[in-house]
Amino acid sequence: MLSNSSKTHEAFFASTANELTGPINKKYYGIKEYFSLKKINKQLNDENAQLRNLLKTNFEVPDSSVITQKDTLLKDTLNQYRKYTYMPARVVGNTISSNTNYLMLERGSKQGVEKNMSVVSPQGVVGIVVEVSENYCRVMSLLHKNTRISAMLKKNKSMGDVEWNGEDPHFVTMRKVSKSANVIVGDTVVTSTYSSNFPSNIMIGKVVQVKPDVSTSFNNVTVKTATDFFNIQYVYIIKNIYYHEQEKLLNKRTHE
Repeated sequence: MLSNSSKTHEAFFASTANELTGPINKKYYGIKEYFSLKKINKQLNDENAQLRNLLKTNFEVPDSSVITQKDTLLKDTLNQYRKYTYMPARVVGNTISSNTNYLMLERGSKQGVEKNMSVVSPQGVVGIVVEVSENYCRVMSLLHKNTRISAMLKKNKSMGDVEWNGEDPHFVTMRKVSKSANVIVGDTVVTSTYSSNFPSNIMIGKVVQVKPDVSTSFNNVTVKTATDFFNIQYVYIIKNIYYHEQEKLLNKRTHE
């Protein structure tokens, strides 16, 4: 009655009600926002995949010295043909405690996944697809004793191979790096142009230690991984459209 009959009392009661309900509403929407993060993360992941598919590095210019036959590959307005396609996937399983670690992704052959496709996180390299079912695939993690990835130093393109020694999941080793490469702590390590699985210049990590091998002309370089393997929720599976062609020629050369 006081509120209805007096503007002063109305303002007072409204202010008091806001003071009481404000914290409650804040907590309610905070809880609601928390439980909507999963949906938001998926939306962001799908959007990032669309943006990655537009990157110039996913296209290659055809050789203009020969006649190019029209095919079904997508190409942009500069007549560059797509080489890589990014497909988002949700991580439903991941191990880091053994020396043979794998991830399980919720995307399989029905969604376009094939063996030997590369997998990356928004931060960097994750691994390679080794098994595929209709709706799931298994990925051999970078943290696996048999994983070997062709890598290079971003600053000078010096080559090496990245592998894991089975100890700390935060670090991998880049081997066969020439001592003349002048590697220093803080240098960036990325995938090389030699890989048929990964596009070049995908982040692997940062150099944290350089240790010369006294018996050879190489350095052993310790690299902190860009990907946090303790907290992976969404990744991208990358399809190299020319993968089988590259591997066919490589295997032919190997057997000759």
